[in-house]
Amino acid sequence: MKSLKPCHTFQIDAQSEDIIEIQDNSQIEILIKEGIFQRKFLILGSGSNILFTQDFPGTVIIMNTKGIHKIAENSTYVYLKVSAGEEWDHFTQYCVDNQYYGIENLIGIPGKVGSSPVQNIGAYGVELKDTLFQVHAISLETGKKRIFTNEQCQFGYRDSIFKNEFKNRFIITDVIFELSKIRSFHLEYAALNSEIQKLDQPLTLSLLQETILRIRNSKLPDIKEVGSAGSFFKNPIIRKSQFETLKSEYPKLVSYPIDEEFVKLAAGQLIDICGWKGYREGDAGVYPLQALVLVNYGHATGKEIQVLFQKIQKSVFDRFGISIEPEVNIW
Repeated sequence: MKSLKPCHTFQIDAQSEDIIEIQDNSQIEILIKEGIFQRKFLILGSGSNILFTQDFPGTVIIMNTKGIHKIAENSTYVYLKVSAGEEWDHFTQYCVDNQYYGIENLIGIPGKVGSSPVQNIGAYGVELKDTLFQVHAISLETGKKRIFTNEQCQFGYRDSIFKNEFKNRFIITDVIFELSKIRSFHLEYAALNSEIQKLDQPLTLSLLQETILRIRNSKLPDIKEVGSAGSFFKNPIIRKSQFETLKSEYPKLVSYPIDEEFVKLAAGQLIDICGWKGYREGDAGVYPLQALVLVNYGHATGKEIQVLFQKIQKSVFDRFGISIEPEVNIW
């Protein structure tokens, strides 16, 4: 058995039968021939979106391929092919340094590039799907390569075809991004816009990067010091009629319009209203600066984190009649 503690950001002391690190895509073909994917397996990037509540009875595959390559450009756009094992933060920094616009609002999200389409990561009013051009993957059944267009990925809120129909059927090897060379920013998110308004200087990618990281660091723990998986719950989407009813009792309830019928609420605010912010049971807790984040203060087990998040779910449902679902994958 091998320890998974260094392989995921919650730092839970779980184990697996084996761990294989992929540094070159040619290794995938070998693993397919060896029948690794016909047995129990789990593909990880940085392990920044998983909670282990038990040991994993199989092989953990860690993508660690590297590379960022410009494959095409015109006067407006640049197309970058990024290896699945590239750290997301390294890629976003590359884009800032080269003045490529589109993913700067996603700076600071832990994880690797190959995981980003699976979750359709998002932050501060921007989602991955806004800049993704293609996903390159290999079928774990046939070994054949396949290219998915943006539309074929069937992106939804923290969702994609890779979490549903094609879960454990493909391994993502590269992601192609279409980024703008023309100066443009997405400042629709209220908290971000408010901070930008305070700046007394022209906005640049570097300045926006600093601002977003300052906002993130003011309410999220450093995963190198405190075990967590960032935002633990998805923001719930409810009907406007239900929201209006809740608004009469909770006038400060935050909402984001989805369409004419639905709105999205802030799960962190709901959890906070229920009194969970800063709560702690042993080493399992709710982060004091952001109720959306569950943390491992050192020696919490996955089961203890699970018990805590289930208590929070019940509390929110009992008070608001709203089900909040984990954004984090539970094993």
